[in-house]
Amino acid sequence: MNNRVYIFDTTLRDGEQSPGVSLNVSEKLEIAKQLARLGVDIIEAGFPITSPGDFEAVKAIAREVRGVTVAGLARTNFADIDRAWEAVKQADQPRIHTFIATSDIHLKHKLRMTREQVLQAAVAGVKRAKSYTADVEFSAEDASRSDPDFLCRVFEAVIEAGATTINIPDTVGYTTPDEYTEFIRNIMTRTKGIEKAIVSVHCHDDLGMAVANSLAAVLAGARQVEGAINGIGERAGNASIEEFVMALYTRRDRYGLETGINTEEIYRTSKLVSKLTGMDIQPNKAVVGKNAFAHESGIHQDGVLKERTTYEIMNPAMVGLSHSNLVLGKHSGRHAFRSRLVELGFVLHEDELNKAFGRFKSLADRKKEITDQDIEAIVENEIRKVPATYELAYLHISSGTTVVPTATVGLTRGEELLEEAACGNGPVDAICKAVDKITGYSCRLASWGINAITAGKDALGEVTLRIAENNRDKLYMGRGISTDVLEASARAYVNAVNKMIYEKNNQPDEK
Repeated sequence: MNNRVYIFDTTLRDGEQSPGVSLNVSEKLEIAKQLARLGVDIIEAGFPITSPGDFEAVKAIAREVRGVTVAGLARTNFADIDRAWEAVKQADQPRIHTFIATSDIHLKHKLRMTREQVLQAAVAGVKRAKSYTADVEFSAEDASRSDPDFLCRVFEAVIEAGATTINIPDTVGYTTPDEYTEFIRNIMTRTKGIEKAIVSVHCHDDLGMAVANSLAAVLAGARQVEGAINGIGERAGNASIEEFVMALYTRRDRYGLETGINTEEIYRTSKLVSKLTGMDIQPNKAVVGKNAFAHESGIHQDGVLKERTTYEIMNPAMVGLSHSNLVLGKHSGRHAFRSRLVELGFVLHEDELNKAFGRFKSLADRKKEITDQDIEAIVENEIRKVPATYELAYLHISSGTTVVPTATVGLTRGEELLEEAACGNGPVDAICKAVDKITGYSCRLASWGINAITAGKDALGEVTLRIAENNRDKLYMGRGISTDVLEASARAYVNAVNKMIYEKNNQPDEK
């Protein structure tokens, strides 16, 4: 049997379904390009029929991200499949991923269909997809709670209809590793023609076993694993791509399997997804958490200093975690800055470099030492964003225990400087009200949070917030960084407003 496991990344589809996550087209495209650098085999770019925005995002990814299979999700009805094809047809390697539920609980309560009706719909959907592309994946939603006899019938029929990948998902995270191994083997043994297709699995983490179940599945013969960066997704999330890949590599003595993943891109990919989705990575998260390679115990520290492998089963450099001690400061020039960017894996266009270098010099005037983490934060803040209608020019704050907080804000729009002042319940509220007066939009602050992204008293603070127009439910996330919390808040608020304006001005028409 082939020892290659194909990695199907659904960060941009299932991952984006995480509560509170909403990515725009440019953010999805940025993540997709990084996923290609990471080396995933298939990018599930979205569910094209769900919205014009999702359709445009999938279409942009298919058009611009080369050298990787781009898939669009579709139910088995023809409208979904036709829309998916329109979105992915410009890809180097287009795939239509169609699905229908097969468990009796879904048939009775959700679909209200008989088994025969589901079987017919599955076959018709695959045939329709096959008329567009040779690469068709079929998923039996809630397969792990489906009757194996019926599942085998469905898989035989869709393989005969042209499906090239068969997905056996644990949609609700219900199964266990030993049970799943037996289940997959049973299906593979009893399904006629299964050798014509790649067997895939898609595991959810409701009981915390998504990665373990995925590993169990490849032992049983599955050769495609679906998951998301940082394990994000519906409810408790999906199998974490980075955990699965590193488990397969670290325990290659047991599995004897390989992937096409460039592991040195793992950390950077994880950070990018966290930044753009606004979903923080828990400190003790395996592989990419900030404590994953940290040692506080004296015994552990002593052991690692003598021999790293005493307490580290993975080399942090292998996942792209930088431990460089190179420090840049206010006297550093563009060449040193550019060289450090290249070492960190950032390749910027000239205008992007100019903006990042300007922020670097500004920060260096206020912060004694600039670390790699500072540089990463600057770059991500400067170039991972939509075109800015407004930019922060200056900020003045008057606040204290005996005065009403007041903010005076200056924003630039092109060459024009716009200035307003406002009072608020606190300095952040005052800033937001002043920005609203300038832009003419009335927004409410739905959430606000801050994290120290570098160490020390002069640490960079990153503010992440979400806003909505007062008469709408749609949320827009903004991020801002600075050594000053209020400046970071202002930058984050302006960033969110710019996203809202950009989406309003570029909303595709419903077709």
